Parts: sequence; structure tokens; C-alpha cells
Amino acid sequence: MRAVIQRVKNARVEVENKTVGSIGQGFLILLGVMNGDAEEQADILAGKVARLRVFEDENQKMNLSLADIGGEALVVSQFTLCADVKKGNRPSFTPSAEPKEANRLYEYFMLRLAAEGIKKPEHGIFGADMQVSLTNDGPVTIIFDTDIWTKQK
Repeated sequence: MRAVIQRVKNARVEVENKTVGSIGQGFLILLGVMNGDAEEQADILAGKVARLRVFEDENQKMNLSLADIGGEALVVSQFTLCADVKKGNRPSFTPSAEPKEANRLYEYFMLRLAAEGIKKPEHGIFGADMQVSLTNDGPVTIIFDTDIWTKQK
């Protein structure tokens, strides 16, 4: 799984000019599910995201996690994060998981975030044409790829 985590003051996602998910302070999470991903990757990623210490404490040090501040999460599926751009100028999306499996793991990831103590994660609509708006806080943007924890070296 690949994820782009953006610390935000607020974020929302719209489909056909209707807001389908919105949050205040927390994380906008763009999530890409790769071929071969399973619950193990979602479990690892949800734990890492919930405990990622990028919110400021009383000394203005990035020392607090999303769980620590009671922050919110907006999770948006984004298969383009799985793009293979090694050859040519047009990305290949063959590394992306098949839609049915990607949606299952997307839903599972949101359940795991809730289990990690994150308020009910808001979300977009899987496979829809979405417009995402956010106020990036910092900006702070972190990129995760679960391969660093699950691939054999």
C-alpha cells in the first residue's frame, strides 16, 4: 500500500458537487492499494498513521499523534499512487490492485484506523471522480509505502 498523508486544518471531498466527506484538524490520507496487498499491509499502515507524531505539543515540537490530539481522518482512494512510471511518459496502472480487492482493503484500512482510536474516518466514494479540497497545515506531507516493512531484503 502507498499513502500520502497530509496534515490539514480541514479537508473535504465532493462527488457531483455534493460533499461526501469532510474533517477538521487531522490527516487527509490518499490511499493506493497495490497488487499483492493484504490485511497485513493495512494493519501496519493504520498503526503507523495513527501514531505518526507530526502535531505540535506545548513546546511547538512535532511530538503528538493523530490519536493524541483526537484528530480526524479523511481517506480518499487513489489508484494513481500505484503508477509505474519507469518506461515512457504515460504511467502504467497495472501495479494497482483489482478494483474489488482494492475497495475491500480500502474499507478494511478505515476500520483499522477506527480500531487504532481515530474518530470514525470520513471517506470519498471508491472509484468516483472526486474533487478534494484541503488546507494543508505546515505544510506537512509524509509518504508511506508498506513495502519498507513487509518486503524481504
